[in-house]
Amino acid sequence: MIRRPILLAAALLLLAVLSGCAATGSAPGAGSGAKPGGTITVFAAASLKATFTQLAHTFEAENPGTAVTLSFAGSSDLASQISQGAPADVFAAADTDTMQKLQDDGLTDGTPRNFATNTLAIAVPPGNPAGITALKDLARPGVKLVTCARQVPCGAATAKAAEAAEVALRPVSEENAVTDVLGKVTSGEADAGLVYGTDIKAAGSKVAGIQFPESASGVNTYPITGVAGSRNKATAGAFLDLVTGPEGQEVLAAAGFGPPGAGQGSGT
Repeated sequence: MIRRPILLAAALLLLAVLSGCAATGSAPGAGSGAKPGGTITVFAAASLKATFTQLAHTFEAENPGTAVTLSFAGSSDLASQISQGAPADVFAAADTDTMQKLQDDGLTDGTPRNFATNTLAIAVPPGNPAGITALKDLARPGVKLVTCARQVPCGAATAKAAEAAEVALRPVSEENAVTDVLGKVTSGEADAGLVYGTDIKAAGSKVAGIQFPESASGVNTYPITGVAGSRNKATAGAFLDLVTGPEGQEVLAAAGFGPPGAGQGSGT
């Protein structure tokens, strides 16, 4: 008569403990063993739009019950938004300097992972009406050049390339995202623009690309990290694993990105 109440109490206690563990394990960001689920917001550099859109679809297909919301802009603009409290779970930048600023402010979750590199090239309209063949040609009088603004990673890389070539560039417009630079070229508003090789590849027949040796002075390294304060760390971590793993690397390579160890420097 004494044993049955004791056994019943023990069973109830064990059930309560197991229920508590199950609730903890299913909570977003509960740990590395937590299953991905729910929505995450990914802030990514403008030059990653095509690849990250593809990877987001892949992630959702491989993890039923998840949804990835994407926001693309210049890296510096996205970093400012995060600093001002914009909700984000993942941040992928086009340069290590921008990421370092967030790290210094305690806004990253763990150590960022480098996942790709990129290199500048000259984009010109089909037929190359201005006859651009080298970086120095962009400084010719009358050439309508568009670049990224200096505070944007691709603008910083442009400055390094110009310095290496000892060329003084005088753009008619400076944009806050590399996609805006490309847009000026494809619309015919510019004779040339300094963008990434991946952007030229993605644009297809809308532009022609010209490589130049000075671009090697500013190879862009792309880091990715979870954002401190994320409410869905488990799913954010799974997305990071996809980007930095074999599947993500294959997608990035197909788009023209280099491997993460190919260079160091600025990147948008």
